[in-house]
Amino acid sequence: MTYSNEMSEQETEIGSVMTYYNNIGVAAIDLTGNVKVGDTIIIRGHTTDVEHVIDSMEIEHKSVQEAKSGDQIGIKVASKLRKKDRVYKK
Repeated sequence: MTYSNEMSEQETEIGSVMTYYNNIGVAAIDLTGNVKVGDTIIIRGHTTDVEHVIDSMEIEHKSVQEAKSGDQIGIKVASKLRKKDRVYKK
């Protein structure tokens, strides 16, 4: 795994982490782009560099298959994330 805060040409910024619920391993993400189940995302921050395939996501505690700019989603992730970490779609 490389630790780089540089975005590659194949990545598009799609949002940022609003909060991370450590006790349940869920990140709340404010979207500025579109995302769907099956997409690979990369979360980067000062001490964060995580690649994750979205296997499920929720809006207002309801499971959804896709979300668009302006939505706030919740996804389960194994790694600890931090507020304001940036989210990119690969």
